[in-house]
Amino acid sequence: MHRGTQEGAMASRLLHRLRHALAGDGPGEAAATPEAEQFPESSELEDDDAEGLSSRLSGTLSFTSAEDDEDDEDEDEDDAEAGPDPLPLGDGTSGEDAERSPPPDGQRGSQLLARQLQDFWKKSRNTLTPQRLLFEVTSANVVKDPPSKYVLYTLAVIGPGPPDCQPAQISRRYSDFERLHRNLQRQFRGPMAAISFPRKRLRRNFTAETIARRSRAFEQFLGHLQAVPELRHAPDLQDFFVLPELRRAQSLTCTGLYREALALWATAWQLQAQLGTPSGPDRPLLTLAGLAVCHQELEDPGEARACCEKALQLLGDKSLHPLLAPFLEAHVRLSWRLGLDKRQSEARLQALQEAGLTPTPPPSLKELLIKEVLD
Repeated sequence: MHRGTQEGAMASRLLHRLRHALAGDGPGEAAATPEAEQFPESSELEDDDAEGLSSRLSGTLSFTSAEDDEDDEDEDEDDAEAGPDPLPLGDGTSGEDAERSPPPDGQRGSQLLARQLQDFWKKSRNTLTPQRLLFEVTSANVVKDPPSKYVLYTLAVIGPGPPDCQPAQISRRYSDFERLHRNLQRQFRGPMAAISFPRKRLRRNFTAETIARRSRAFEQFLGHLQAVPELRHAPDLQDFFVLPELRRAQSLTCTGLYREALALWATAWQLQAQLGTPSGPDRPLLTLAGLAVCHQELEDPGEARACCEKALQLLGDKSLHPLLAPFLEAHVRLSWRLGLDKRQSEARLQALQEAGLTPTPPPSLKELLIKEVLD
């Protein structure tokens, strides 16, 4: 495809996605039915022709090239499993087993679009009020993990944030999306009735066309969920975005792989900030504990102390919270190391110990992090 065609297709697709990110509808848009206004496109994409599809996705999505015909006979494990399966603990997050897409142009195109969308947020922050996040499948990799074979979709989550903030990226399989859809259907039958989801297939799961159709369908599916306030803050949606990263980060921290864990803790923190935390502060506090531990182990006491201060702000006057004393103890120790004032945290920790609310010395953040069960 010529470079001009790619740029034109990318601009058209960018304009389409930006329109859905703005508050309200423009005066020139047609209004057929309430459902049509809220969900203008079907996630099934059954009527898309292959040529139009490739034009819309050019420069946006990169994926591994289709296998030979005999691979189409292989049954995708995500499509074959009808029952629920546990969320993966980062299997493929690192992409070590994935067959990465070789063309560098596709990667550059996806990064370019992500930067364009982020620039849009920055420029429009003073004049527009975005209603929801944007989602972009930037790559899709076929992973062979005998006897399984599946497609791993990399999803960029783009939304308001600091000017220099890069979009958070997560990797999910078809079964993760399907589980989210199934759980939300059970809990929110009314709102979910208007939201479509790409059907399972028994053949041709690894062709470029199928991967591209599903990628675009997943973007629309998540965008529709974000458009409904009742679904936007559903715990299952929060779990879909954050829980696999938290579990993997916890596992890496426990095994001493602090640098790898730090990147996952940071992604989880960014996602929670974008999604909001209606269920309470426990997950953000656990994330801050992970960040503090990793920064400390990587000899960055300043960042570790900053994480402790954020956690203490979230905790407020909750003297009975099990993480309060460990954060206070870490803050005192890091402040002493940096030569900063530690008197307030020291006095508060001493008051907790005198009241018998925490042992002397209190458990460390790392000890609590290892014992925490993420469910």
